[in-house]
Amino acid sequence: MLYPATIEDKIGFRSVREEIASECLSDMGLRKIEALRFSTDFEEVLDAVTLTEEFKRVLEIERAFPSQDYFDLRENLAPLRVIGNFPDVEFMIKLRASLHTAIQILVFIHELDEEKYPTIGCLIENVYIPEIIVAELKRLLNVHDEIDDHASPELFEIRQKIKRKQREADKRIQHFIQLAKKEGWSDDEAEPTIRNERLVIPVIAGNKRKIQGFVHDVSSTGQTIFIEPEEVFGLNNELKELENDERLEIIRILKAFADELRPYIDDLFGVYEMIGNVDFVRAKAKFAIRIRANKPLLNAVPAFEWFDAIHPLLFLSHQKQHKTVVPLSVSLNEEQRILIISGPNAGGKSVCLKTVGLLQYMLQCGLLIPIRETSECGFFNNLFIDIGDQQSIENDLSTYSSHLTAMKNFLAYADENTLFLADELGGGTEPQLGGAIAETILEELNLRHAKGVITTHYTNLKLMADKHSGFKNGAMLFDVENLQPLYMLQVGKPGSSFAFEMAQNIGFDKSIIEKATQKVGQNYFEFEQQLQQLEIDKKHISQAKTELALADDLLSETIKKYQKLSDKIESDKKQILEKAKLEAKEIVKKSNQLIEKTIREIKEHNAEQQITQKLRNELELHVSEMEKRENKVTSERKSAAGSTSLNPQSSTLIAVGDWVRIEGGDAKVQVVEIRKNKAVVSSGILKMDVPLASLVRLENQNLSETKRSGRFGSFINELNDRKAKFTTTLDLRGERAEEALELTQKFLDDALLFGEKQVRILHGKGNGILRQQIRAFLEHNKDIQSFGDERLEQGGAGITVIYLK
Repeated sequence: MLYPATIEDKIGFRSVREEIASECLSDMGLRKIEALRFSTDFEEVLDAVTLTEEFKRVLEIERAFPSQDYFDLRENLAPLRVIGNFPDVEFMIKLRASLHTAIQILVFIHELDEEKYPTIGCLIENVYIPEIIVAELKRLLNVHDEIDDHASPELFEIRQKIKRKQREADKRIQHFIQLAKKEGWSDDEAEPTIRNERLVIPVIAGNKRKIQGFVHDVSSTGQTIFIEPEEVFGLNNELKELENDERLEIIRILKAFADELRPYIDDLFGVYEMIGNVDFVRAKAKFAIRIRANKPLLNAVPAFEWFDAIHPLLFLSHQKQHKTVVPLSVSLNEEQRILIISGPNAGGKSVCLKTVGLLQYMLQCGLLIPIRETSECGFFNNLFIDIGDQQSIENDLSTYSSHLTAMKNFLAYADENTLFLADELGGGTEPQLGGAIAETILEELNLRHAKGVITTHYTNLKLMADKHSGFKNGAMLFDVENLQPLYMLQVGKPGSSFAFEMAQNIGFDKSIIEKATQKVGQNYFEFEQQLQQLEIDKKHISQAKTELALADDLLSETIKKYQKLSDKIESDKKQILEKAKLEAKEIVKKSNQLIEKTIREIKEHNAEQQITQKLRNELELHVSEMEKRENKVTSERKSAAGSTSLNPQSSTLIAVGDWVRIEGGDAKVQVVEIRKNKAVVSSGILKMDVPLASLVRLENQNLSETKRSGRFGSFINELNDRKAKFTTTLDLRGERAEEALELTQKFLDDALLFGEKQVRILHGKGNGILRQQIRAFLEHNKDIQSFGDERLEQGGAGITVIYLK
């Protein structure tokens, strides 16, 4: 049950309906929007909301959805059920266009991912588009939206005759106009024209008897006569007869088409029903995108918990003015059935009521609503509204009487599945009496477990939350410092009306405000002040909590960064130590190999055992000393790396030939040139310019490693490996042409990279096809200076020698 009958106007849904209708592409969609109604069928609403949400995602994510030629031709199709009736050409044009749109819609939806859009396929279920009709329309209509010449052999012949007669008539009329100009019967600028659908020539009135023919018209001045020459008259008559034959043949063609169409009329009705449904859902989805609406969590219970709800019409209005809307968060459930909102006038209380009423109404009409997706929305069988002035002069109904009438209806039908909204409950009469009646009404509605939101200025209603379960206070916040409403709802505490503050802001004399304060009484004034102070304190505490949380997050982030850096340092330390140990072990291993080799040679020379043992001992001592020396070198290297990294002046000590590393990396490179504040460093084949200040000189200059590590190490190592493996001859025998060209390009790239000036490609002689394609490829390579056959004794035409720039 809905109350009052004008509920859509009261909550603004009529305007929402108009906004959605503006997104429709057809009358079919408009009629469905007009038929939108509040539903108490949960499954029906859930299906509608889910379908709209899927279509919204399609419009936002997928390619453009078909949006042209949404015609409704059902009224034109119905008469064609009668044999003998036939369509006009305009109908056929619209039929062709709309069936093309229907085909596009079917293809589009069929191609969607069913897992992402599981319900949208219901829009095209049981839709059949007769291919024979589509093909016939394509045959009968040309690109100019006319019946095609080849629609029938008879029509083709008739039109050919018409063209011949028209050419003959044009030729004859041109002859007469030239004669008339030559003889001075017509002006020199005169040209043939049309009068009464006949081709005529303009003749000066005084010369009208010079040309035998029929007068069809006279100019407004009477100085020009429009004559159809006698010779042309017969030709034009023949043309008229041919045009009549053409019209009759087209009617015959249209009747034949109607006969073909008649068995498929019911199928076409289904097609247009589908187009209308698509238009309807599309319009709802387009509007949802405009108001940033979402699909919340839906439950079949009379309760809800909303986060960041926004009045859609207010949002659209503010958007045009580049203003923002303050969102609303509110919940109603079995523990918190009735929310009592208090606060200043013009502070947003009524907007809160209308937002709740409008969004719940929209939802149960199957629409998406502007609300956070994690919100939980409930379901109500009854929606009662008492918003605005219901005063009626005709019915002798005062404002208070209208409120009482509304409350009477609330109490007559309210139950646990009811959502009621009342603005200024108890208002319009003496406050003490009105407040008492309002309190009693709320108590009764609470006993029935109805859910509702009301606004009030009455203190006794604000105190109900402390006396009864099921009630909750809410306050519209007010900026006391700047004396202006904040339009924010805060649930938990009642709000003040701020009547004195608003009077002060308007400019009332202070003495008036002071006298009013005395009349109210100190106790009431203190109560209002306490409400204000509570809200101020709560706001400050909330702000302090936010700042503390931010500080805590910052501290946590700093600790994480410190821990991460500490872990990295420890990891780097372990890697360095491990590397040093590995290097030392390698030295030991090589020394052992040297020992074994020495012993083997001694044995081969038949040395005595004692001498051999002595040499082994000396070598073992040598190995021990080598291990100690390596450990010392490793330690010195780590110390040198640490000290140089902290020395910002180290770059002043760098000279050509020094081994250095770039700050922030471990790669070892050698200085080959110094230019003012820059240095050219080299590592293998790689050279680069770097700022001199970014280089750190390495203390141990006796570096012979070919392998590099650090930021550029892997790249340098890879180049060195590739350089070592590179050969200047590429063998392409047996390769297919496409693969051979790819290998050739890579081979030339490597050759250029490694500084080679001459390379060879072995392709063989054979039929010469591979050789031809490779050479054609080489001709267009700008990095090649020249190329040709190898010398005869080294392969001749089977090898191409390439000279690089």
